[in-house]
Amino acid sequence: MKHKKSAFTMIELVFVVVIIGILAAVAIPRLSATRDDAVITKARTTIASIRNALAMERQKRILRGEFAQITAVGDSTNVFGNFDGNSSQPSVLEYPIKSEPNKKERWSFSGGTGKNGRDQYIFKSTLGDVKFEVVSGKFECDTTKTNNTNANGCTQLTN
Repeated sequence: MKHKKSAFTMIELVFVVVIIGILAAVAIPRLSATRDDAVITKARTTIASIRNALAMERQKRILRGEFAQITAVGDSTNVFGNFDGNSSQPSVLEYPIKSEPNKKERWSFSGGTGKNGRDQYIFKSTLGDVKFEVVSGKFECDTTKTNNTNANGCTQLTN
């Protein structure tokens, strides 16, 4: 009686490994691009939330008869937390971003380092450091720098 073993040959196993390697080489760059797109989309959403909150706060102040411009969206410890560092005002974002971010957070705060001593809010990504300031009560991207990465980042995050 003959015993016939049914198993894969070495050549068949090599072909399977090569095919899996080719699929992985195609899939991994696409997945990393998707992650970058998600980060940029989250940043766009955060910017839109801040801009909407500033517009609403401006309207509330006008209705109360207060015409002072909003000059910042937080203080040195709680960036995007309250308007002008006034803790009696409601939070701009549900989960405020701190001035000393951990490694997962991409927003940071730099007090008084912007044009005319304004506070800067910096988004760090593959686009480079994209800097925002509160100018005349509006949350605007700082495009005055000659750094092309910043200008490209401004365009990608605000359009």
